Formats: sequence, C-alpha cells, structure tokens
Amino acid sequence: MQPITDLGPDEVFVFGSNARGVHAAGAARAAHERFGAVWGEGDGLHGQSYAIDTMSGAAVMAERVAAFLRFAAEHAELRFLVTPIGTGIAGHQPHDVAPLFAGAPANVVLPPEFADLL
Repeated sequence: MQPITDLGPDEVFVFGSNARGVHAAGAARAAHERFGAVWGEGDGLHGQSYAIDTMSGAAVMAERVAAFLRFAAEHAELRFLVTPIGTGIAGHQPHDVAPLFAGAPANVVLPPEFADLL
C-alpha cells in the first residue's frame, strides 16, 4: 500500500493511536499533520481522520475496531482508508489484527496486509 498523502472530500484516514492521543510518529503523525487528528484525542473521528486505540492492549483494540466498524456502517457516505493499524509500535501482527475487520462494510478499505488474510 502506498502512503496516503491526499484524501478526497468524502475520505477518512484511519490510523492507530494511543489513549492519550499523542500523535508523534508514523501514521498518527501524518493524521495530525495532514488530516485533522487532534492532539490529546486518541479515539474517534476528528477532521478527516479516525483514531483507533491500538496501544492499550488487544482487548481494547478489538473493542475500538468494533466501534469503528459500527461508525463506518452508519456513515455509508464516507470512504474509510484503513492503515495497517496496530502493526507498528503497538507490536501486533497482521494475522492478529486482520480478523477484527472481518465483515467490514463496503466503505472500509483495508490495507493489503489485512485484506489478504481475510
């Protein structure tokens, strides 16, 4: 997957965050610098970005991904571009994260690392 550098008006950048919303590196930094992620907000929609807490453990990540999928289903007018959340500094493996996205609505675009495993 190529790095996401631009978004259309109906697109949302989905990235892994921490509960404190410290967007200092990786996709979180890009979300903060380019797509409206708010420093101090580690979950949910802000600007054209959607933060998912991947740093508070696997159970919290699963809960937050489920909440995101419900949100995406309720907002079919938006297209959500998911980065390979949880596989960077959070230390999860793609085969552990990908199943959390099984049954994702059609407006959720998964990275190849996840899509290839589903």
